[in-house]
Formats: sequence, C-alpha cells, structure tokens
Amino acid sequence: MIWWVRRDLRLSDNPALVEAAASGTVLAVFVVDPELWDRAGEPRRAFLAGALAELDRSSGGHLVVRRGDPAVELAAVCARLGASLVIATADCGPYSRRRDEAAGVTLAAAGVELRFAGTPYAVEPGSLRKGDGTPFKVFTPYSRAWVAHGWGAPLALPERVEWAEGVEGVGIPAAPKLAAAIPEPGEAAAKRRFEDFLRHDLDHYGEERNDPGADRTSRLSAYLHFGCLHPRSLLAPLEVRRRAHATWRSELCWREFYADVLWHHPGSARSSLQPGMAGMRVDTGRLADRRFAAWCEGRTGYPIVDAGMRQLATEAWMHNRVRMIAASFLVKDLHLDWRRGARWFMQHLVDGDLASNNHGWQWVAGTGTDAAPYFRVFNPVLQGRKFDPTGAYVRRWVPELAGLTDAHVHAPWELRQRPFGAADYPDPIVDHHAEREEALARYAEVRGR
Repeated sequence: MIWWVRRDLRLSDNPALVEAAASGTVLAVFVVDPELWDRAGEPRRAFLAGALAELDRSSGGHLVVRRGDPAVELAAVCARLGASLVIATADCGPYSRRRDEAAGVTLAAAGVELRFAGTPYAVEPGSLRKGDGTPFKVFTPYSRAWVAHGWGAPLALPERVEWAEGVEGVGIPAAPKLAAAIPEPGEAAAKRRFEDFLRHDLDHYGEERNDPGADRTSRLSAYLHFGCLHPRSLLAPLEVRRRAHATWRSELCWREFYADVLWHHPGSARSSLQPGMAGMRVDTGRLADRRFAAWCEGRTGYPIVDAGMRQLATEAWMHNRVRMIAASFLVKDLHLDWRRGARWFMQHLVDGDLASNNHGWQWVAGTGTDAAPYFRVFNPVLQGRKFDPTGAYVRRWVPELAGLTDAHVHAPWELRQRPFGAADYPDPIVDHHAEREEALARYAEVRGR
C-alpha cells in the first residue's frame, strides 16, 4: 500500500493515511516534482523541506522521498513492492489535477489503482452549487452554503501504522538559505501555533485582526497550505456564537471559496475571471519597471505600503490587510498588471497559495469575484491611519520614520523639515489623488465597451 504524500504533511486527521493504514502495510512516498519545486519561491521550498523532515521523524524515519515525474516514480515504487493501490489526498489546482489524471493513466496501465481520500479543505472544492446548478462567484452565498453543508469531526490518528521497508529514496531536499525568517515547519509546530492562537488571540480576533501593529492573526496560513493541519481541526473547537470565533471561521471560508472558484475556473489562475476586465489598460516600459522595483523594495514613499513590502522581504509573510493595501497600490496607483504583483507575492510568500493569492489579487483589481469592485481604490494614507493608528506597524518596518509623531508617520512628506533619519525616506513616487482619477477613468473605458 502506497500513501502518496502531497499537501497533507501530517499524521493526524489524515483520511489518506487512515485509509492506507486500514488496508495493510504502508509505504509513505513523497515525490519532488520539478514542475512544482522549481517554480516555487525559496520560502516555500524551505518550509516544505522542513515539513518533510519533521514528517520523516514523526513516522520513525519511514518517509521515502523520490524526485522526478510522479507517475513514473510511483509506478517504479509499486513495481518494487508489488503494490496494487496508491492512496492520496486529492489536490485541486489546475496543474495538480492534470498531474493526477496522468498518474492515474500510467498506474492503471501497470495494474495499480490510484484512489483519493479527502482534500486539503473542510468542504471539497467543486461540491457546492447554487440552486440553479451553477458555481458560486460571490462569497456571501457560498459561505452560507458552506456552513449549511458542514464537515465531519477531525479523524483520530490510526491506532497503528505498519510502515513498509525496502525502497530507497533520494533523501529530503536541502532547504535553500533564506534572507527571510520563516516559521518553524511541520505538524508539531502547527499544533503549538494553533493552541497559542486559541489561548491568547482568538477572542480578540474580531477587534484586532485588521490591526497589523497588534499582530494577533493566527499565522496558520503556511501550515494550512502544506497540510500540516487540516481545517477540520481548526474549525472543531470554535464557538461560533462568539463573534470573534465566527469571524475567524469566515476567514477560513474565504480560503475554501477561492479554491472552489479555481476548481470551476482553472484559467482564472492566470487570467481575469471577468473576461470584460481583461482589456484594462496597464502601464509598461521603463517608468513602469522603475515603479515596480520601488514597490518591491518598499520605497514607494507611502509608509503602510513600504512597511508591508519590507515585512514580506524579512518574514516571507505579510499581514492580510496590508496585502490588500499593497496590492491596491500596485494596480490602481501604479496601474500595473495584477499578475505582476501576484507573481512577486508567490515567489516571496511562505504561504503562497495559488487560489488564495491570485484570487485575492483579482478581488483588489476588480477582475475577480467581488460583486462591486468598481469604486474601491484604497487611499494608502487613510488606510494607514485607520488600521495602524499609532503607527506601530510602520515604525517596526520603516525605522527611518520611528521618530515621527502619530500624525505624520503615515504622511511624512507633510512635514516641512523631517527629523533626523526620516530625511532618507523617499517622497511618494506618484500622487494618489491623481492616480485614483486615472484608475477610475481606465475602469470607465472597459465598462463602456
């Protein structure tokens, strides 16, 4: 029996492992797929390598790692062991679905069944529909259907797993050396982080989740992406009659909503979900490239944007509210293609998830699922003052502005003479008010076609 390990890097609450263990001796196999590994950013590769090492330790050193085409590698392992069944957690991205279809054909030709058990989501993507049978494109009705559908309780660990021997691997891939500090990978670290969030931060989530300076979000996104925890395990202890718990459940639902959208519209990973928005004018050329570089480096002159981009470079993570502000600035102040920003995020985020990242960018750009995106152009100064009112977040990540008062930390250029240090901080690379009008004009062009 082969347990094909993918985005389920854990032993607990794992349907694929439970089914494999009930069927006989289990060989755990992870295949490093160059199509995925080579395209992933270094933070994700480092986290994956660490999570694989932790899974190997927790399974008593029984994880076999191979490298190459998964279909070819699995067929070879099955032939070596005489196995006739491969069990895996279903994956839902466009490439993963193509890969699994090809693996199923190859294995079937060798007399091996490929069977799926569970998904990385509480509710399987593609399983919910509107009353007329069409997929959901708006979050609120999807969330109602998601809650009504429900999910099972977390699965217990198998009472006993009889691990198989006799197959050699290439060893766990070496983690790249990072400039950014990523969270500790693996199931054990994920469980500790969740317990800490439950104990200290969840009850304040409703009031403080949008305050990046408070830093009281769960920070579980990387663990969810790699399956170090299953969302069922996160949903089980929630008391949804409490407002903060219900709010956090809604945030988990957003992740599932975007996975469902991607399931039904796989092309939306790389192109606008709303075809009419694909013709939006975007800036290109040397000036656009210089502005993109300033955005990447956290040198736009807008402190909340720059703080977010510097946090990304340092932690391979960014607070979700600031992700929206930074994305809006790229699309609607710099007039750059949302896909350019989405690629940068995917390369530098440790929690880079295709569905959540790219559809989050489309939500901001007005090309995706939002029912009324036309008028939303975030003012980066007002957003900073609203969500970072004391300037704690900006001061942490933009130390040049640490000496400014709360009144000026989000708009340092308003001072005639800046304090020592703040003089090194750049003036804004664009005028937000002028660029807002330009963004609305470009939207009007597309809307009028």
